Amino acid sequence: MGAALILVLVAVGSVLFHLLSPWWWTPIASNWQYIDHTINLTFWITGFVFTAIVLFTAYCVFRFRHQPGRLAIYNPENKKLEWWLTIGTAVGVVAMLAPGLFVWNQFVTVPHGASEIELVGQQWQWSFRLPGEDGRLGKSDPRNVSPENPLGLSPNDPDARDDIIIEADELHLPIGKPIKVLLRSIDVVHGFYVPEFRTKMDLVPGMVSYVWFTPIRTGPFEILCAELCGSGHSNMRGKVVVDEEREYKAWLQKQKTFAQSLKQTKQAEAAR
Repeated sequence: MGAALILVLVAVGSVLFHLLSPWWWTPIASNWQYIDHTINLTFWITGFVFTAIVLFTAYCVFRFRHQPGRLAIYNPENKKLEWWLTIGTAVGVVAMLAPGLFVWNQFVTVPHGASEIELVGQQWQWSFRLPGEDGRLGKSDPRNVSPENPLGLSPNDPDARDDIIIEADELHLPIGKPIKVLLRSIDVVHGFYVPEFRTKMDLVPGMVSYVWFTPIRTGPFEILCAELCGSGHSNMRGKVVVDEEREYKAWLQKQKTFAQSLKQTKQAEAAR
């Protein structure tokens, strides 16, 4: 009786903790509410199965407890039960996997007309690159990385010279417009993660990965590194600020282009 009661309390307590817990989702700030829906569906399915199994175990512990004169029956096979378990498990797995496949297809399918920006991770800071007036990001090459050119842009590429470089500072984005973020690392594996955007993707050296999202709420949001990248991993934080269109354009006009940064560097070297 005691063991069965403990199992019942575990099942009931788990359900109540899930429903009454003060720890819930962070407010969403992008179009990826689909991810929340998928996680909720997974919780409901796994929660139902967990509760059903624990309660069934409690029933069996009580119903088939030892009693004087009762003998255990050995029943190694039950085809009807096996069919029910197989079909039920298959339905549950499909119900959990199918929504995720649809969401993943949306997650990797960038809408037409999305603006492209680049985010570069390095130990232990985030840097950003935005297209200039031509609306195109220029070429980059890790062999070009230097203190004067931390993102490795090609100085001879005209598309790169008007690119806007933001090093270890805030990234501003306009609200309500789809953004494709190209992710690049110049040293080790990092992980781009903004909890409120429901976006997470690894940055692998030698590869260009990407995520896309549409900001739907203004305000500052913290960028975290979700991969252990060395002793300064916990300090690898950045900030993305979602602005209204007017504030975003005002901020953008204050930023320097790659060509301007190179010019200032050469002037500083000449003055020494």
